[in-house]
Amino acid sequence: MYPALPFVQDLFDDRASVQKATRIVDGILQARSPRLSEIARAMKGNEAANYKVIQRFLAGHDPQEVLLRLFREQAPFVIGDPTEMPRPRAKRTEYVGTLSDAETSGYWLLLLATPYHGRAIPCSFVSYSSKTINQEATSRNQHHFAAFGKIKETPGKPAAGAGSGVQLPGIARKPGFGTGELCHPLENWCESSGWSGQGGGTQCPPGQNPLDQPGFLQGKVCVNVIGVWKKGFSQPMWIMTDMEAMVGLTYYLERMKIEEAFRDLKSLLNFQKLMNKHRCQMEKMVALLLIAYSLALILGEALRSELFPEDCRKHKLYSGPFIFLKLKPELSPPILIASHSAFSQMVCPVRTCV
Repeated sequence: MYPALPFVQDLFDDRASVQKATRIVDGILQARSPRLSEIARAMKGNEAANYKVIQRFLAGHDPQEVLLRLFREQAPFVIGDPTEMPRPRAKRTEYVGTLSDAETSGYWLLLLATPYHGRAIPCSFVSYSSKTINQEATSRNQHHFAAFGKIKETPGKPAAGAGSGVQLPGIARKPGFGTGELCHPLENWCESSGWSGQGGGTQCPPGQNPLDQPGFLQGKVCVNVIGVWKKGFSQPMWIMTDMEAMVGLTYYLERMKIEEAFRDLKSLLNFQKLMNKHRCQMEKMVALLLIAYSLALILGEALRSELFPEDCRKHKLYSGPFIFLKLKPELSPPILIASHSAFSQMVCPVRTCV
C-alpha cells in the first residue's frame, strides 16, 4: 500500500474521514485510475464492499473543499489552464456537451494550480460544457472568473496562463486567446495599435528579443503587450498583462508546468477514464484524483532528488510522478519524512467542513 495516511491526515479533520480517504487515495494510486470499479479492486478487502465505501464517502464529503487547502500561499502566482475531456460515448450524460470541433462529445475542466518543481500542485477547478452553459445561461469566461473567485479570499497571487480571460493582475495572449467578449478587445487593440508580426505597424521580428509596448485596453485599462516570435513558428505570440512586460512573459511561460501536470494525469493516472453519470460525483472524483496526484508529485520529486543527481540524464528525463507511479522505488523513512514535511507546509491551516 502507498503511504498516504500522514498526508491525508493533514487534509481531513476527523478520524473516520481520514481512514476512508486514505484507503481511497491509496486505491487511486494503486489502480492508477479514476474509475470506481478499478479503485475498489485495488483497495484491500472485498471489491463490492470497497465500492460501497467509495460511494458513501462521495455522498458525505466534498473533496473539492479539501482540495482548496492545497493552495500554496507562498507561491508567486496561480496558473490556470483549461483542457478538453472527450466523452464520445456519453452523449446523453447530463453534463456532456460538444467540444471545440462542434462534433466530439465532452466537457471542459479549468484547473488552477501553483508551480512546484517542473509541474504544478492543483488547488481548484471548475467544469463546464456547451450543454451546461446553455442550461445555466452562463459563459466560459464566467466559469473561469468563478474558478479564480474560489481562491480570491486567500491572499491574492498573480494569475498566469489562463486559456480565457484572467482577472487582473493576469495574462492573456494572442493569437488563440480565449473566446467571447474578452477575446475581441485584445485582438482589436493589437490590430488598431499596429501590433502585427506580418507587416504594418510595429514589428516583432522572428528570433529576436521580445518587443513590449504599453497601451490601454478599450481605452480604460493600462496594460503592457509583449510579442515573442520564436524561430520555426509562423507567427509571434502576443501577451497582454498589467504587470511589467517581462514579468508577465516569465509568468506566462510557466503555464507549461500545468500542461505537464495534465500530461501526467492522463498518461500516469488515466484521467481520460473518468466517467460518472452525474456532474457532482464527477467533480468529487476529479478532486480526489488531484489530491492523489499531488501526493505522487511531492513524493516523486523527493525520490528524484535522492535517486538521480542533477547532472544525471535521468534527473531531467524522469518526472517525479513518473518515478513514483511507474518506477515504484522503495520509500525510505527520510524520504517520507521530508515529503510529509513539504506537504504539511503547503497545506492551508484553515480547517474546512468535510
